Amino acid sequence: MTHTPLTLTGLVRRIAAVFGLSLALWVLPVTAPAWAQSVSGADPLNGAAIESIQVVVINPGPDAAVADRIADSVRRSLALFPGARFSRETFALQLAQARRTPEVAGLDYDVSLGVAGGVNLTVQVTLGDGAATREGRGRLAGDAAAGSLLLDQNGTYLVGKFDALGLYYANNNSWYGQPGPLLAGNPLVQGQPSGAGYRDWAEGYIHYGVYGITPLSRQVYVYGGLSAITAGSSGDELFSSKTRTHTGVEDAYVGIVGGSTDAAGNRLVVNLSAGRQKFSLAGAFLIANTAANGHDRAALQANARWAADNLVLAQLAYNRLKLEVFHLDPDELPILDSGTRLAGANIEFRPDPDWLVAASYVTATESRSAYYGPAGTPVGTRKGLKVYDARFSYAPSGPGLFGGAEFALQENEDFPMRARAGWAEIGYRLPAAPWAPSVSYRYSYFSGDDPATSTFERWDPLFSGGNGEQWVQGANHFKVVQDSNVIAHRLQARLKPDPRIEIVPQFWVFRAAETNNIGGNPALSSLSSRDYGTEANITGKWFVSRKVYVHGHIAYTQPGDAVKQALTTKPDGWLSLLLFVRYAY
Repeated sequence: MTHTPLTLTGLVRRIAAVFGLSLALWVLPVTAPAWAQSVSGADPLNGAAIESIQVVVINPGPDAAVADRIADSVRRSLALFPGARFSRETFALQLAQARRTPEVAGLDYDVSLGVAGGVNLTVQVTLGDGAATREGRGRLAGDAAAGSLLLDQNGTYLVGKFDALGLYYANNNSWYGQPGPLLAGNPLVQGQPSGAGYRDWAEGYIHYGVYGITPLSRQVYVYGGLSAITAGSSGDELFSSKTRTHTGVEDAYVGIVGGSTDAAGNRLVVNLSAGRQKFSLAGAFLIANTAANGHDRAALQANARWAADNLVLAQLAYNRLKLEVFHLDPDELPILDSGTRLAGANIEFRPDPDWLVAASYVTATESRSAYYGPAGTPVGTRKGLKVYDARFSYAPSGPGLFGGAEFALQENEDFPMRARAGWAEIGYRLPAAPWAPSVSYRYSYFSGDDPATSTFERWDPLFSGGNGEQWVQGANHFKVVQDSNVIAHRLQARLKPDPRIEIVPQFWVFRAAETNNIGGNPALSSLSSRDYGTEANITGKWFVSRKVYVHGHIAYTQPGDAVKQALTTKPDGWLSLLLFVRYAY
């Protein structure tokens, strides 16, 4: 790939050349050492908060009451409510079940961006004459127009999955033009990583599989999923110039779910699952990236893989109350495998649709990941870690104020540890104004280790991440300084020139909580300043359709005195650009 100064003409030519063979995904972190974490992304729809769901009958006919009755039946079959998290695989099964509603000939759905960063779903119902009473629908039953539905027969539903993703990424002066000291000793480095000057690369992957559900009784179902991912990378990536491809199993899980609704309308759902599957906790503040990418698995920035090696998850939901208990074995890179196993519980309650209050507890039952004191010697391991978390959020769909806050404490049963993290956010939203603008300010704090105390205080970020609006703090900055020993100020806006288009500009100021930074990037172990730097970035999202999604960002990060004084050569500003297209069948 190239290694030349960046010019606008050269940039446009490179994007045009490489993007011609791309189909892809976005920016989020992989599980790696603090000094090797990178930013990449995932399905922008999967896991998004559902802000609203509407059921619309396309051909209602002359009797509006009949159309309303059928729409209500479909709505109850879907059993989705604002505040829930969207899953493509689960929703495909729910649609298949709703198709069995009498007089429903077909169902489809559309997606638009919500005002609070989530999504709005519109389910489109086509009526027919008793169409849903027919058995044996789907591609395996000879229905070529069934889309991803493979089989709908005697209560058994099978749906297929095929996602194609490709990505173009470029940096000018990645690692502030100093990859040598900032990547020294990094086990992810292969060949010549991206550094000074303009470097670019391309990534892509396909995700293919099958998911299904079948009844054991009228109210109890068994379900499961099996899929694989084939990924590839080529070019001067952040850690490597090696061209790689990799194929591996992604989802491989089974579960049992049951529930009931009483005469008063109270809903009870019990769900138990186990196997390879993804998991998120506390809005990605504690857990999100339960699988690692990059190195021999390729697709570092596309973040293709999400499923843990094993997740045992028990969930109970009663109306607006949800309780979860889990045991998690993350799918770490073999070269960086810490042997971490996590167990915990989570409880969430919505007093009304606008409010959420929640608490979580997480403990590390196994781990070889070490913590290092001010002298650079180990003080203990992650095993025995205990995390206590409490949070709330207020997110109305209408105009006015929104916000939230969270506080978490970490202790360890084997040695003195007291690490703290938290955030507070406040914003204002005008959904009826042109471009539906909102603006917010978020303050976040992740403690560092104070060398003057005998207690270890550096926050362990575990498997935090999500996306650039969750806990990937800065598109470039996060790759150097992850969410530990950092104070971040974020000013963010959301603009929607169209229901399918959203523009998200951000401005960041980063500071160190402590000048002792042992456990972070080795080049920044001892800081003479708390000024990490600033970043400005802007992200664009476009749901061309529910099958095609386009995403891009541009980010510029200016190193602060903490970085400048730690490096012997003056660091440069870091510019990054990303563009991807995603197709989901």
